[in-house]
Amino acid sequence: METIFIVEDDAKLATLLSAYLTKYEFRTVIVDDFNSVLEDFKQSAADLVLLDVNLPRYDGFYWCRQIRKFSLCPILFISARDSGMDQVMALENGADDYITKPFHYEVVLAKIRSHLRRAYGSYAQTQEERTLRSGGLILYPERYVVQYAGETAELTQKEAVLLEALMLKEGRVVSRERLLDLMWEDQHFIDDNTLNVYITRARKKLKELGLEDIVETVRGAGYRLSLGDSSL
Repeated sequence: METIFIVEDDAKLATLLSAYLTKYEFRTVIVDDFNSVLEDFKQSAADLVLLDVNLPRYDGFYWCRQIRKFSLCPILFISARDSGMDQVMALENGADDYITKPFHYEVVLAKIRSHLRRAYGSYAQTQEERTLRSGGLILYPERYVVQYAGETAELTQKEAVLLEALMLKEGRVVSRERLLDLMWEDQHFIDDNTLNVYITRARKKLKELGLEDIVETVRGAGYRLSLGDSSL
């Protein structure tokens, strides 16, 4: 039974979300002290977080960053703020998805199931861990970790999916449409800038490993991973 951690200051909405998810055999934990969100999260052993933006004291962006220091579990924002900038800020602060209010509970359920499948696919329990290598770059897609020259960087789930797609076609162009298909099952909810945000984040993680400018933008086509002579 997966645990959903609900951070929502509208008590009625939080209760309705909890009741709906419980019907589908999820365990839910509702935050009621917004000064101890991180402590409650650690104790909950949550598999996924539903997080509002407007919260008492600190906003959802702040708590998303704090959770990301300890966990790579999927984080889905649920917010009445529907501007593109709010969605970009959520993604830049470590979120995996953004759902605007008012929403259909069926959509929230579908997104939760989708992110749980991608993050904890049951096949991972029975098969050996997958490893991708391109030159000296090593990706552990099920652990969301990338390594190069003895250095390690942690990824979000979607950053891992993005990097895996590029590594599998190293030296060749991967179209924007293909990346969107891999990273999101339903593109109708994705802002045009969302993929750009993830590309920027992936480049930053690779730069931390000493790999700069290896994800190339091919204008009008997509993106290409070019390691060149950087392999060890």
